[in-house]
Amino acid sequence: MVDTQFLQSPQWLAILGISIVAVVCRSIWVHKPEPWTRAATPVPIPKPSSGGQPELSADAYYHIDALEDLDLENEEPLKIRPFKAKYYLTMAIENITANDLLAMDKTYATRIRLRKQLIRDHHDEVLAWNPIITPAVFELYQYFISTYLPRRFPTVYTLQKNSLLNHVTSESLPLTPSSTEDALQILGSNIDDDLLLLLPIEDGVDKGKYALQGFVTCFPSGFATREKLGLKLADIHGPVPGYASKLEKSMDRFFASLPVGKVVKRHNWGITTDDRLFATSGNHMSEAEHSDRTSGPSPENGGGVEDDSNVDLRQVFLRTERQTLHRLPETGAILFAFKTYQYGLEEVRDEGNGEALAEAIEGLGTGNVPGMRVYKREVVWGEKVKAFLRGEVGIDGKPAS
Repeated sequence: MVDTQFLQSPQWLAILGISIVAVVCRSIWVHKPEPWTRAATPVPIPKPSSGGQPELSADAYYHIDALEDLDLENEEPLKIRPFKAKYYLTMAIENITANDLLAMDKTYATRIRLRKQLIRDHHDEVLAWNPIITPAVFELYQYFISTYLPRRFPTVYTLQKNSLLNHVTSESLPLTPSSTEDALQILGSNIDDDLLLLLPIEDGVDKGKYALQGFVTCFPSGFATREKLGLKLADIHGPVPGYASKLEKSMDRFFASLPVGKVVKRHNWGITTDDRLFATSGNHMSEAEHSDRTSGPSPENGGGVEDDSNVDLRQVFLRTERQTLHRLPETGAILFAFKTYQYGLEEVRDEGNGEALAEAIEGLGTGNVPGMRVYKREVVWGEKVKAFLRGEVGIDGKPAS
């Protein structure tokens, strides 16, 4: 028989309280989240400066206007023409909103098939991460899959109860990935942008400088991203002439001070002599390589000049990147993303930009970093490409009639 007086006594209430606490503590211990779902040590996030500028916050990432009428099959790729008469190495950024984080067009289906193939066949080259970036990868995944893609592109992605439906591929994507690798692979297989995540170095002489800690990059332009993993910005850009003197300090300051809610965009351009989107080498040249190519007793013996006989104008492209940069609000990681575009020389010339591009090619050597002529390999393809752009030769390289 139950002693009702004991059940009402202070002793019983104390025992009951201890038991409840024990059960709760055990539940928390047993059901603690997996390491990748726990918050990382937060990165100190800069506060936006005042001075008449709009207040910035994480809310900016959720003010997304839907492209209700987007007809993806008929949406032309952007025509990005960022070249100028003289090449100046600058950040050249412009402010945008979350609406413009990603751009989609009719090449999406073809490019996504290629991205999936590259992830499968060159997995370790296009996808890698260090454990420190895992929380940021999950934050990025949840934002893109659960919020951004279905809100911005409702004709392409539909949010369902437990997944996101990609209407182009007919695949249902989980709202929560099973691992860091799973998250990066799904993002890289469904978004036609390359994604690189950076965090500040926590200690040592480089404390506070940003380093690459995770990526999925299917379309690198002449570099192996895997070799850049863990490197700080200055080391990533080590081969770029003029970076240390023209950009390093301003880039470090910008990354360190970028507030949540601020989204920026920039473009770059180059000329490639083949149509590879996945190009881990071949698009750049060092001064040493240039010296080796031009060394020799005489031009008749293959020395002293660059040889453009192997440059097939039908395989030469203007290659541009639409780059965006912003800070994730929870982990403080910075996402650098870029979408790659290619345009044949005939397209550029026929639209009336032949002379402008030819002048820009000449301007590689007359701006603030003359070494760009060699770095971008203009010394190999320059004369032949300019001759075509100016109508002096045909696409077959023969003199125009």
